[in-house]
Amino acid sequence: MAPPRPVPASAGVYAGLGTWIDVYDWSRTFGGNGALVEVADIDRMAEFGVQTLYVQTSRWNVAEDILEPERLEPLIERARDHDMGVVAWYLPTFVDPAEDLRRLVAAASLDVDAVAVDIESRDLADTAERNRRLVELSRSLRAALPGVALGAIVFPPVVMEVINTSFWPDFPWEAMAPFYDVWVPMAYQSFRKADSGYRDGARYTAENIDRLRAQVGAGAVVHTVGGIADETTANDVDGMVAAAAERGAIGGSLYDWRTTAPGLWPNLRAFRR
Repeated sequence: MAPPRPVPASAGVYAGLGTWIDVYDWSRTFGGNGALVEVADIDRMAEFGVQTLYVQTSRWNVAEDILEPERLEPLIERARDHDMGVVAWYLPTFVDPAEDLRRLVAAASLDVDAVAVDIESRDLADTAERNRRLVELSRSLRAALPGVALGAIVFPPVVMEVINTSFWPDFPWEAMAPFYDVWVPMAYQSFRKADSGYRDGARYTAENIDRLRAQVGAGAVVHTVGGIADETTANDVDGMVAAAAERGAIGGSLYDWRTTAPGLWPNLRAFRR
């Protein structure tokens, strides 16, 4: 097992055990009148050992740069009460670059430690232009937030390089690399078929980290994300944890909080630092 990589000061909030909530989990706009994530859920996260909360702050198809602050801010405040780190995340579409940048900068205005860019929209069909806008957004965001730890939430390289090479051609790994502190691959093993060999949590986690570092540099700081949580077993988690430790990843998590069975948290605690 490789010793844990030293955590850069700017990346510290991404270390250890995290959990994720999106706007469907916590907002009335997308969650409707059903049960939503409340401050009591933040208390439970703390009991389970969560060290960092990753929270989506808005969505492309609403007018607000920060969605329902009256609901969002108390969740962040309660996380602070438990000494959790908080990473705000947003999914840009690259259709309106000015809006994408504005919303990511707005996310940083909340009481958060870091901002992560969820790089998965393919709404812009022109791949070359999408890649150009992604790099320009990354450059502009770094210029706007020079002291903020930026995370790149990325599709797993195995998908783009092995499973479907036409999924996102010429993904601009190298051009993006100077602007991000941490790489957050969405290595959801439950999306893979057993006969592919990638349904194995350890193999999928390890190969995605290896391929990512081959693209952006051997020293790339990684927080790995597995899932989807309600299709993840304790053995899957143990494999993720082992692979992350062997590869020197600084932390890990499952997507997402609401779908993580209570019985998985004892295994997930191994991500704590």
